[in-house]
Amino acid sequence: MSGWLPKSPKARRRLYLIAAIAPVLALAAGLTLWGLSDSISFFYTPAQAAAAKPPPGRSVQLGGLVQPGSVVKHPDGRVEFVVADQQATATVHFSGDLPDLFREGQGIVATGSFRKDGEFEARQVLAKHDERYMPREVSKALKEQGEWRGEGSPPPSYQTDAAQP
Repeated sequence: MSGWLPKSPKARRRLYLIAAIAPVLALAAGLTLWGLSDSISFFYTPAQAAAAKPPPGRSVQLGGLVQPGSVVKHPDGRVEFVVADQQATATVHFSGDLPDLFREGQGIVATGSFRKDGEFEARQVLAKHDERYMPREVSKALKEQGEWRGEGSPPPSYQTDAAQP
């Protein structure tokens, strides 16, 4: 017997049990995290996405306000629009039916990925429910940027440095 093992047979048995279970639990935790890594989707505003530069093809959520006058609907069902915050804008491409509540000047969250050209390809677009509801991620990001418009505040101007000539 080695000198570092406990002398008690009961304690030794517990140590062997822990030594057998710990690698199995570590492997299970590792496989779980590896399996979930593809389904984790980070939320970005256009300014945060410009700063973080998520890699092309990685699934993310992009949230902000639909810039007025930016919605272009094509006859084949494709839709392009610009999501803006006070600091940056991001062009979003989407194919499919937009939610009934989608309109310019409203908060949306688009799930998809950035393309190599830096534009966003959305798989899903979620719009707000009513006049007072804003997705939690969008309202939190807008509050952090000082753009939050509470009740009675005028709408933001949507003018960014990128949009100005």
